[in-house]
Amino acid sequence: MTEILIRRNTVLEALRGSRREIFSLWLQDGLDKKLAQPVREAAQKRGVRIQTADKQKIGRLAKDHSHQGMALEVGPYVYSEVDEILGLAEQRGEKPFLLLLDLLHGPQNIGALLRTAEICGVHGVIVQDRRAPEITPAVVQYSAGAAEHLLVAQVTNLVATMRQLQQNNVWLVGMDLAEDAQSLGEVDLNMPLGIVVGHEGQGMRRLVRETCDIRLMLPQKGRVESLNAAVAGSILIYQAWQARGFA
Repeated sequence: MTEILIRRNTVLEALRGSRREIFSLWLQDGLDKKLAQPVREAAQKRGVRIQTADKQKIGRLAKDHSHQGMALEVGPYVYSEVDEILGLAEQRGEKPFLLLLDLLHGPQNIGALLRTAEICGVHGVIVQDRRAPEITPAVVQYSAGAAEHLLVAQVTNLVATMRQLQQNNVWLVGMDLAEDAQSLGEVDLNMPLGIVVGHEGQGMRRLVRETCDIRLMLPQKGRVESLNAAVAGSILIYQAWQARGFA
């Protein structure tokens, strides 16, 4: 089964990465050379076949006319294992830094968090494989291609995986709006860490919340009830990276 990735950043990062098999690159006739050249060079470096077509044909191929004049035909997204994520941290000589998504929905939310995670050096992302979205082309697009460079593990039981991480001395910090949650500035996040972000509307499920070692809330001053899940999660990821000295 093949998938189609579109738009410049998504296509370019997929070509630069090594997540999956790549079959062919489609470029629009007369596409601006400045836009197309880095993509063409990355495809040539990977030995990917390059084909040209008009805008309408690429739109039909991608089933999306916002393709920016390019489409990449690829194999399915390749998932990793939790041990591989922990192994990457060990290989780099760093404290584990993970992101766990508890049934977070919406490709825009997931993509935005993956983009932040990749930028901030998160070693990997863990999602539950049932009732949770997969890393679809839309998620990859909203991540601006960052998903192509991240280790993403699908697990059957998120709570069981959280307990496994705790046995590996990883502290789990969940985002929570409850009154008994600690404020962001009260906790030093410079430790082996897994940041847990829950559902946009419902937050973390009860067992996930109870399994967290620490529950944090972001201080608020305005009248709006809460931040978007992706925004709040991104703030926490950056705070954790800052606690590590932006290393």
